Amino acid sequence: MELIGFLPVLIILILISLKQINQYERGVIYTMGRFSGVVQPGWRIVLPIFQSFVKIDIRTKAVDVPKQETITRDNVTCKMNAVIYYKVTDANKAINEVENVFWAVSQLAQTTMRRVAGEATLDELLSRRDKIASEILASVDATTDQWGIDVEAVELKDIELPESMVRTMAKQAEAEREKRATIINSEGEVLAAQNLSQAATMMAKTPGALHLRTLNSINDISSDQSNTVIFALPMEILRAIDGFGSLMESKNK
Repeated sequence: MELIGFLPVLIILILISLKQINQYERGVIYTMGRFSGVVQPGWRIVLPIFQSFVKIDIRTKAVDVPKQETITRDNVTCKMNAVIYYKVTDANKAINEVENVFWAVSQLAQTTMRRVAGEATLDELLSRRDKIASEILASVDATTDQWGIDVEAVELKDIELPESMVRTMAKQAEAEREKRATIINSEGEVLAAQNLSQAATMMAKTPGALHLRTLNSINDISSDQSNTVIFALPMEILRAIDGFGSLMESKNK
C-alpha cells in the first residue's frame, strides 16, 4: 500500500525530470553546478535540484550588423553595414566561454568592420567588396573559434558615401566618359583620313577615275530642288573643258 501511494509522486518526478531536445538543438547538462556534458536530440532525464539544463540552437543564424561610420585610409568618411552568417559548432564553449553569443558576435563584427575598412582606400572599398568581406570573415572567425562558433559567410550590404563625395565621383565618371568619347572620335578621324588618303591615291593613279567621281557627284546634286548649285571642279577638268571648247571653235571657223 505504501508503494502504491508513492507511485504518483514517482510519476510526477519522472515527468518533471523529462526534457525534450529538438533535432536542431543541443543540451548542456550541469550537475551540482559543474558541466557534465552535451546531450543529443531526444528525451533526456534531468534530475531536479541536482542537475540543471540549458538548450542551445545550432542552426545557422544571420546577424545584421548596424551601419558603422568609419574613415578609410585616404581619409574619406563613409558608413557601411554587413550581414554575418554563423552557427554553433561546440555547445559547451558557446555556453561556458561567452555570456551571450549573439551579442558577442555582433559587437566583434562591428569593431572588425571598422578596422578593416579603415585599412582600405575608398576605391578598394567600392571595387573590391569581396576581398574586404573575406578579410572581415577571417578576422571574426579566428576569434569566434574559441567560442565554439563557426562564421560561414560575411556579406557587405551597403556602403553609404557623403553627398559631396557622390557628386565628385559622378563628375569624375562623366569626365571619364567624355575622355573615352573624344578618343573614339579621334580614332575615327584617323581611320577616315587614312581611307580618304588611300582613295585619293587610287583615283590619282587610275585614269578617268576623278572624272567619273566628279560626274557622280554632279548626278547626286542634280536630284536637289535648289535653283542654284555651285560646284568646284578640279583644274584638270577645267583645262579639258577649255581645250575642248577651243577645239570646237576652231572647227566652226
